[in-house]
Amino acid sequence: MPKLDLKDYKEGQVLFFDKPLNWTSFQLVNKIRWLIKREFKIKKIKVGHAGTLDPLATGLVIICTGKKTKTIQDLMGQTKVYTGEITFGATTASYDLETEINQYFETQHITEQLLHETTSKFTGKIMQQPPIFSALKKEGKRLYEFAREGKSVEIPKREVYIEEFKLTSIQGLGDQQPKATFKVVCSKGTYIRSLAHDFGKSLNSGGHLSALRRTAIGSYTVENALTIEDFEQQLSS
Repeated sequence: MPKLDLKDYKEGQVLFFDKPLNWTSFQLVNKIRWLIKREFKIKKIKVGHAGTLDPLATGLVIICTGKKTKTIQDLMGQTKVYTGEITFGATTASYDLETEINQYFETQHITEQLLHETTSKFTGKIMQQPPIFSALKKEGKRLYEFAREGKSVEIPKREVYIEEFKLTSIQGLGDQQPKATFKVVCSKGTYIRSLAHDFGKSLNSGGHLSALRRTAIGSYTVENALTIEDFEQQLSS
C-alpha cells in the first residue's frame, strides 16, 4: 500500500482489515479514525464500515474513509464467505460463546451421514431469525439491549440466501459435544450464529457457533487485509 496523505483519505479510501478477536466493528472504525486524526492532526474525518462482524469473529472488514463512505451500501450487498466451527449438544442464548450454555442435548444419534444430509436443508433461500444478541434495531433500541435487560422481544424472520454450506471436518462423534468445521458462502444479512443454532436444532441436538472467520467479501479476501499494526506503521512511515 503506497503512502497516502490527508487529501487521499478525505477524497476517499476503501481499506481492508483483518479484525482481531474480541473487537467490535465499531471499535475498529474508531481506532482507524483516531489513528488518521492523530497522524494528520485533524479534528474529524468520515470513517465507516461496510458490514459488521461479531466481536467473537475475526476476519475481513471493509472500512471506507472520506467520500468513499458513500459507497458503503454498495459494498455491503456483496456475497460473504465464512469459515468456522459449530459445537453440538449445547445451546447458548447468544448462539455463540458470548453467553454461557443454557441447555444440553443428547448427541449419540449424530452421524457423519446425518450431518452432511442436514446441510442440504440450509442451502438456497431460507428463512432465518436473527439472534436476540445482535445489533439490529427494534423500537429504537439494539436487540442486544433487550437481551441484556432480560426482556423478550418478537424478532421477525427474514429471507437470506445460502449459496454453499459445506462441512469441512467432523470431530468427536460419540462424545458429549462433537464439533464440525464449515465453509459458508451467503448473502448480505445472513447470521452464521443463527445458522449454527438452527442447524443444531434440526439435528435434535442443539448447537452453537464456537469459532468464526470471514474470509471474503465479494472479490476481496482477508489474505490481502491489513492488521491494525500494519496500518499504524504505514501511516507513520
